[in-house]
Amino acid sequence: MRSKYIVRELLKTVSETLKDIERAQREAQLLLNFYLEKDELWLITNQNSEVEVGEEFFALVERRAKNEPLEYITNQVSFYSEEFFVDEGALIPRPETELLIDEVIKRIDKDEKLTFVEVGVGSGIISVMLARHFQNAKFIAVDISEKALAVAKKNITKFNLQDRIELRHGSLLDKVDETIDYLVSNPPYIANDAALESNLSYEPQNALFGGDIGDEIIQQLLDEVLKREIKFFSCEMGYDQKDKIQNYLKNKSYESLDFYKDLSDFDRGFTLKALQ
Repeated sequence: MRSKYIVRELLKTVSETLKDIERAQREAQLLLNFYLEKDELWLITNQNSEVEVGEEFFALVERRAKNEPLEYITNQVSFYSEEFFVDEGALIPRPETELLIDEVIKRIDKDEKLTFVEVGVGSGIISVMLARHFQNAKFIAVDISEKALAVAKKNITKFNLQDRIELRHGSLLDKVDETIDYLVSNPPYIANDAALESNLSYEPQNALFGGDIGDEIIQQLLDEVLKREIKFFSCEMGYDQKDKIQNYLKNKSYESLDFYKDLSDFDRGFTLKALQ
């Protein structure tokens, strides 16, 4: 059954339903835009127009009211000014991960012919954005989750990068025998017993929890980097893991270790340069 509503009044009703959600009015606008397949300009200029919506629209609103992430409801996420597909098979990309890409870009000449490997490809956004920048590079993207690989495949196809990004199903670097020039990862780094916000319960848990302490997977990747003499390793981490990583590496040999902060001035990641 479909009913007619004035846009302004409908948005007010939806905002009240979403009153416990941060930025309820904005989220109401985004849901209506998505449902009607309209853009921002249309919404601004049609506040007093009449629209017809069905029960399926209010079902979307109810999903959001239960704290299901908006990105999973719309299957859309904005990252680095591009639109990507996302669903519950992959972690929702965060703005902080754009900084990880910046870390890689500033260290390598864009025309170099390198082999990049991403561990934990998730939605594929890191490999896609790096492949678009490093157009002479080869990419291998690995994930232990077949659902995540399916999401990544959609995004790789959307940007027509199938010939440059190879997806592999595996754990860490188990399925990568090639020489690696640059390893990049946004791995799980939350401790298993950490309390999470309710909306995170919708996201794949194996992409969030990194072990009893949280940095176990990062340590395994560091071991691989040093053993295989991978020249560069850029990795996202938890805000409280800088000291742990420095301590883990204190008796190991490498050329340099540089940490970077996020926009809130929290430690957010690092780049390790191995001895060659």
